[in-house]
Amino acid sequence: MNGRPLIPAAWGLCLSVAMAITGEAASSEAVSFRRDVLPILSKANCNGGGCHGALAGKGGFRLSLFGYNPEADHLAITREANGRRVELSEPGASLLLTKPTTLVKHKGGKRLETDSDDYRTLARWIAQGAPCPKADDPTLTELTVSPTEQTVRDGQSLQLKVRAKFSDGVERDVTRWAKFTSTDETVASVDGSGNVSVIGPGAGAITAWYSSQIVIARLTSPFSNAIPAEVFAQAPRVNFIDDLVLAQLQRLNLKPSPPADDATLVRRAFLDTIGRLPTPAEVEAFVRDSAADKHARLAEALFARPEFVDYWTYKWSDVFLVSGAKLRPDAVRAYYGWIRARVADNTPWDRLVRELVTARGSSVDEGASNFYAVHQDPESMAENVSQAFLSLSINCARCHNHPLEKWTNDQYYQFANLFARVRAKGWGGDPRNGDGKRTLYVESRGDLIQPRTGKPQPPAPLDAPPIPTDDPRDRREVLADWLTSPSNPYFTRAVVNRVWANFLGVGLVESVDDLRASNPASNEALLAALAKFTAEQRYDLRALMRLILTSQTYRRSAEVLPENRDDRRHYSRHFPRRLSAEVLNDALADITGRPEAFNEIILSDGSAEKTTLQTNAVRALQLSDSAVKSYFLKTFGRNQREITCECERSNQPSLVQVLHLSNGSTINDQLAEKDGRLAQLLATNPTPEQLVREAWVLCLGRPPTDRERAEFVRALTEAPPDQKREVAEDLFWSLLTSREFLFQH
Repeated sequence: MNGRPLIPAAWGLCLSVAMAITGEAASSEAVSFRRDVLPILSKANCNGGGCHGALAGKGGFRLSLFGYNPEADHLAITREANGRRVELSEPGASLLLTKPTTLVKHKGGKRLETDSDDYRTLARWIAQGAPCPKADDPTLTELTVSPTEQTVRDGQSLQLKVRAKFSDGVERDVTRWAKFTSTDETVASVDGSGNVSVIGPGAGAITAWYSSQIVIARLTSPFSNAIPAEVFAQAPRVNFIDDLVLAQLQRLNLKPSPPADDATLVRRAFLDTIGRLPTPAEVEAFVRDSAADKHARLAEALFARPEFVDYWTYKWSDVFLVSGAKLRPDAVRAYYGWIRARVADNTPWDRLVRELVTARGSSVDEGASNFYAVHQDPESMAENVSQAFLSLSINCARCHNHPLEKWTNDQYYQFANLFARVRAKGWGGDPRNGDGKRTLYVESRGDLIQPRTGKPQPPAPLDAPPIPTDDPRDRREVLADWLTSPSNPYFTRAVVNRVWANFLGVGLVESVDDLRASNPASNEALLAALAKFTAEQRYDLRALMRLILTSQTYRRSAEVLPENRDDRRHYSRHFPRRLSAEVLNDALADITGRPEAFNEIILSDGSAEKTTLQTNAVRALQLSDSAVKSYFLKTFGRNQREITCECERSNQPSLVQVLHLSNGSTINDQLAEKDGRLAQLLATNPTPEQLVREAWVLCLGRPPTDRERAEFVRALTEAPPDQKREVAEDLFWSLLTSREFLFQH
């Protein structure tokens, strides 16, 4: 029969062809399509997104991306195009072999050598009748890499080995079929066979991907600095944060910078904790305080401030997408009010998340229910729960197995099916009046269909056992149990990383909401210890903040030393960053005495309305709605709350920002205000020396240096009386546009 089936098989039907096989192929071990063939195709990138794994395939031949659908792949290879891709009676003539070896013209180039083991494996599989994948095929149960951790030196080479264990007890060296990626090419590079070349100093990692599982080999390449051991032994320590950071700095030969001065530190703590500049009196009080516990008392004082509630309500509103572009005004107020009440009550993070995930009821009376108003289908609900509370993006698995992560298409639809019974009804009322209720409820039945199979997947949290389909409980209750469990490997780490990044400027994992396996932490031991501490503290986030604020690591100055100038992630020094849009807006308002008037919101139907709810007394960090119009906030990278992603906010400087600060209306109009702070200062008729000192203390939280004072005192002294106001405005303008003011340091 010339090696081809007489009739094509139906989609999903696997036909076994009985053949008399003799010679070497007959005596060889049976080749498994799932365990032997697919890894070869994946390693050769035949089923990659740029080749036959593309949505439309290539050259009329389409495979599932990285082999996520073995049954469909087997059908495409053996049955499509009248089975011309395999010649059962003459394996060497099969297009599956002649194309990738370029014996027949192949646009994808050479992917396979005729004398390779992979070629022989594919030929054996064809000679054995191209057997199809079976439901009881052995599955991958464990993947390991060795070495898992290694200290290396610049110029050194290292060979990684990857081993796989299968459900039938078989173990194999799968190094040659694994895909390797370096997480930091400045530290080490890796080739396709797992051979690592160390390029420079730092802490890096190599990820190995095989059959939708990922393992990591961590590398430490010390810097060439010669730092005496006593530098680390004598470094001040307060808690385990300092122990773990200093231990890594010692491994990397990075010298810690000295502590920041008290004036800098109190400014830093105010901005990071409550989003507001300290007053000159608050700075002076902290500087004069010589008590050993003053840092702990500062933290407690900040926690007790109403601005603490403003700041952290705003932070979590970014994550939960509180926006009038998505919700009615009454719903916005209810949603924001719910978050604010939880922050004010110091509700433990696990309880807050549980309430949010299991919310139901009116969008006006039960503010938490609006979390599901901005995510209105099971897939979006699943993706945003994962991103907000686990810092995992599972979006790619909606269409296929995640190409570089462990999440499969089946897992995605199992997870999304947890939300299949969540429903909402009614709006009612007039949206221009801000009323109308949307009621969230849960049906007793209903499932999400997986497009690939046409059937629902059994509902299950990620990496957790499935729930019986006929279980009458609200599936979100099961999700909440799994989600908030201290044993969940992602939940605690996700919130710890967000809080840490808020205070230290750089997350232990960057980006801050990207905890995928192939994006390891810069200090895994520290992240694990902080997660353990937070779980032990029953998710009291203030306890975590207190630990960070009182640590010597947080107190470190931003001074760059020759021995740490190349450090970007290991906290040998404080990393300066530009103030966020809202914090900067409020800081300018506090100093000039002229806040921005926020008086317009955007409704969920896209129209705009004026409202008296926003007044001049409202600070940017008190806004309940990210849709409030503000050129300044938009220019300086406010989070638009369109999607649950830190990428929605930008703290990066830009030319537009520079031009706005230099020539825009914000600072210039604020300084020219007739009733503003500058006018009030000038009304007291201060001496040039008094005015210069007051300006520096107000804006920068410190007195001017002798050189700074002399230059501006001279300018004020020499100015004609009718130009003194203009010179004073220039003085404040120069400070408010300086890096020292605009940046957290």
